Amino acid sequence: MVAKKTSTAKFTVPGLSVKDGHQVAVILQGRLHALNDLQLTLKHAHWNVVGRDFIGVHTMLDPQIELVRTMIDETAERIATLGDSPNGLPGALVRERDWDDYDLGRASTLEHLAALDRVYDGVVSSHRDAITVTGELDPVTEDMLIGQVAKLELFQWFMRAHLEDDAAAPTEKTAAVKAKK
Repeated sequence: MVAKKTSTAKFTVPGLSVKDGHQVAVILQGRLHALNDLQLTLKHAHWNVVGRDFIGVHTMLDPQIELVRTMIDETAERIATLGDSPNGLPGALVRERDWDDYDLGRASTLEHLAALDRVYDGVVSSHRDAITVTGELDPVTEDMLIGQVAKLELFQWFMRAHLEDDAAAPTEKTAAVKAKK
């Protein structure tokens, strides 16, 4: 994810050049968009999950949402610390993202869990890519992202532990359909 703006940063953290600080901030802006999208998607699933094991899944999602919101704040504040301006506006998220909207509305627990598993695949994979790049530039940001990935992977495991079958599929919608069978 690449931000579409030019930095006006005049400073960054000690030990980084303004150019490197901006490069890390651009990477983090992509992570900010992904995390904002994730927390909205999780809340959407929370409102729309139905059927067997409803209450377990419904209540499992709220702590995930809260922790992802904490990650959002941490990421935005790191962007600001690096001297750039974080953009958490929905128009920027939609304009700059490279993934589609979550396809499910009201659906069963298994359908949502299978679809959310695919969402986590994308967020965790792109976070890991960001770790690789930021590790060469800024170990503090790398460490922050590593901590976030550890929590995101744990959340994904919580989802997968509910799935009785391998619901792996190329999209959220096909994963949900496969889980429904």
